[in-house]
Amino acid sequence: MSRMAPPTGQHATTSTVILRPADQRFHSQLDWLDSWHSFSFGSHQDPNWMGFGPLRVINDDTIAAGQGFGMHPHRDMEIITVMVEGALTHADSMGNSAVLHAGEVQRMSAGSGIVHSEINQTGAPCRLLQIWIEPAQLGIQPAYEQKPFAIGEGWTPLIEPDATGDAMAIERPVRLWRAQPLRQQQLPLPAAKERWLWLQVIDGELTLNREGSPKQALRRGDGVGLIQDAATQSELIGLSERADVLLFALA
Repeated sequence: MSRMAPPTGQHATTSTVILRPADQRFHSQLDWLDSWHSFSFGSHQDPNWMGFGPLRVINDDTIAAGQGFGMHPHRDMEIITVMVEGALTHADSMGNSAVLHAGEVQRMSAGSGIVHSEINQTGAPCRLLQIWIEPAQLGIQPAYEQKPFAIGEGWTPLIEPDATGDAMAIERPVRLWRAQPLRQQQLPLPAAKERWLWLQVIDGELTLNREGSPKQALRRGDGVGLIQDAATQSELIGLSERADVLLFALA
């Protein structure tokens, strides 16, 4: 699969910043589902927002109690689910059945084909971020994994290419971190050899300080793509009591 161009059509420079404000995302509303799409998804298609490098989907979903997605197929996609609030029950054609709780992360390699369901079997709404990343190789053996993560004020690795520590690995050399910085805390972005970075704010408010660029205020639902060289210094500063943010480093 070929790499997608920056969504704005800009040429990559050492100072490229691509902002995706929360209120400019695509929105799908059903009686049981409230879903915000950072990139083109389903009936919402825009050639300027097809993804960012191999990052193809970030959907911020709130699912009503007792509702969810029935059995449906996927293939040739790395699917990561970050559970934010509540719980979601997963079942698939490989025989896996599990409940995904807030703080847990699920990774599913759809590969040659998998069928699964995602149902909120609790009495309260649940919220999750579902992420799709294009794999480096097509037609691989499907796989499933789920882990809890204790998220603190610093960067906690969720996905690493070599699955070091507690992190999981997917079929693409990408990295994914999560952090919950406090008010006025300075949080430098971790050193990464990858030039393409994407920040996604789950909750709260932050400021992005980036060498050579104006300060950028960020709030829940905002996304920012950064294309930079290794020498560029960037940091986040918490503005709310506790923010919550994901960071992708994409190869």
